[in-house]
Amino acid sequence: MLNATRQPWIRLPLLPRLLIPLVMATLGLIWPPASLAAESAPAVKPQDARLSDMDYPYPVETFAFRDQQQPLEMVYMDVPPAADANGKTVVLLHGKNFSGAYWQSTIDALSRQGYRVIAPDQIGFGKSSKPEGFQFTFQALADSTKALLDKLDVSRATVAGHSMGGMLATRFALMYPETVEKLVLINPIGLEDWKRFTPYQPVEQAIAQEKQQTPEKVKSYMTAAYFDGKWKAAYDPLLAIQAGWTIGPDADKIAEIDARTSDMVFTQPVLYEFGDLKAPTLLIIGTRDRTAIGRNRAPESIRADLGRYDRLGKVTAEAIPNAQLVELDGIGHVPQFEDFDRYMAALTEFLKAPGKQ
Repeated sequence: MLNATRQPWIRLPLLPRLLIPLVMATLGLIWPPASLAAESAPAVKPQDARLSDMDYPYPVETFAFRDQQQPLEMVYMDVPPAADANGKTVVLLHGKNFSGAYWQSTIDALSRQGYRVIAPDQIGFGKSSKPEGFQFTFQALADSTKALLDKLDVSRATVAGHSMGGMLATRFALMYPETVEKLVLINPIGLEDWKRFTPYQPVEQAIAQEKQQTPEKVKSYMTAAYFDGKWKAAYDPLLAIQAGWTIGPDADKIAEIDARTSDMVFTQPVLYEFGDLKAPTLLIIGTRDRTAIGRNRAPESIRADLGRYDRLGKVTAEAIPNAQLVELDGIGHVPQFEDFDRYMAALTEFLKAPGKQ
């Protein structure tokens, strides 16, 4: 706080408070200081809807198909083993605020271990189509993912999903149990049914809210929600897409897609069907995670009890037959960035263990 005895220019008792910013600007006094403003604003490039100006860590290919009476394109990476092939495939399903690109370190490690790795961008995400008027459902996304695997001649695979991708991986395993050799859920959302506790937000309101996003707001959210208020340079790649879209030429289109996919997450829980899963399942849970969609709309009396992954992981492991729980104490929503070594050790051990034949 400024000390009036050391800053005589602040002694303006008769000046209306509304004129203070004008006086400050006239004197060349900017608040906040320019250096602080620069630090708070992430350096991101504007991105169009298809991320035309963004390179992925591996070559991308496109799967063209039709759904809901319109042509669509699903972009994906299909990475062969870098070492002796073990004949197994791992499919990686991204979360809502991400794309297949953020799996880079996981793909690198799995490829070195002899796995073929497929990482698609779901419709509405990453480099894939952003269709207007599309009814987003986990069933539709699972169906197009299965069509992609059929095109690639993949009849069986381990399916791993993070965050929203965990909900999609669960739905995929329920719809196509014969395809899923093993299931991995990495801090999946949807471990509780938020609509039981939180008022519904109409899509129109959600779109208006998404249109208010800025790079600064995206970084602030990720810092608080994912990394306990501590941002590191290693996390910068996570900003490129979501923050870039807010200042890109298709910002309004992306705002609508974000709102509609959030509605999908909120209204289509999968937890009631956990007991129907057939595949051996690994839950990797960062216990510091407190992700809960719509927490801000929930009654204040219960907000602190939502998104308690230190509890939800255990409850979910009990609900899923043949489930194994690995808890990462002190880790939040994105273990593959915050504590890659522990996350990868758990994933590797599970993949190498004898599974469903």
